Amino acid sequence: MNDELSIVVETLPQSEWLSRSGAHRRRAEQWTGPARRRRSSGVPHPIEDFLFTYYPFSFGKLETWHPPFGTALVGPIEENSPFSRAPYKSAKTLTSADPEKLSAKATARLVWIRELLHQTQNRTPVFSCHGLHEWAMVYRGCEVRHKASTPLRLSQQEIDRVVENRSIVCTHFDAFRFFHPEAQPLNRVQPSLNSRPEFEQPGCVHANMDLYKWASKAMPWIGSDLHIECFELAIRLRELDMRASPYDLECYDLKPIRIETSDGRHEYEIVQRQLAAEAAQRREKLIEILDRVLSAKDLTPGSCHLPNG
Repeated sequence: MNDELSIVVETLPQSEWLSRSGAHRRRAEQWTGPARRRRSSGVPHPIEDFLFTYYPFSFGKLETWHPPFGTALVGPIEENSPFSRAPYKSAKTLTSADPEKLSAKATARLVWIRELLHQTQNRTPVFSCHGLHEWAMVYRGCEVRHKASTPLRLSQQEIDRVVENRSIVCTHFDAFRFFHPEAQPLNRVQPSLNSRPEFEQPGCVHANMDLYKWASKAMPWIGSDLHIECFELAIRLRELDMRASPYDLECYDLKPIRIETSDGRHEYEIVQRQLAAEAAQRREKLIEILDRVLSAKDLTPGSCHLPNG
């Protein structure tokens, strides 16, 4: 990238980007503020806190604003600002992220993420899982992951009967790996860490929730607007996930989606399809930005490899 920041397609006056930064922090703090307080008090929320515990990203990462790739900031940059260090570069009065500052490992990670997102987007969605992964996780009652904050709404016998009598089609490794060992053979597919790209599909609630993970790993390139959009979509996906589970969320004013019934399965699929459509739009944006970043670094998809993202 030359001194004139030739990849810049938009410039933001200092007043504008400072305003956007402040507005973004206020938006993020609607989620991080209560989560910080709950963490201090030791009272977790099974939906809103999940994204801060399951995914290894700090509150600050969500709160800190970054422009999307191709946007330059006009004006002086403070010494301790996130824009004063790599991958940002300043030329005269403009500061922008520079793909040439990507390390080999970071570049490989972006290529891997882009490839996974592209493969997922092009695969036929599955809308017949009905959220049974949460049921398979508590099968036999040996490990009830959220029992500290959320009771079960059905007896263990009723839960086990659903797991044993319904067809389980979980394509997401990070859900499948938490199945009770005796429930894993009941799954129609057997995803693994290394086979993740072969199984990820755009109807999957967890794959769509993971857009927040891939967006976080692709920061600052994809920009904070898309980052927090993926986060807020993940919150709604997690809500669907838990409402369809055997947990009782009445104390959180959330009614169950009773997927043990035909009406409940129909309701689940309607919401799943709506959220999957939104996720497809976010995924497409992620792919488009990553394509531009990698193109600016003169890389084509598949030219680097990093196992497991």
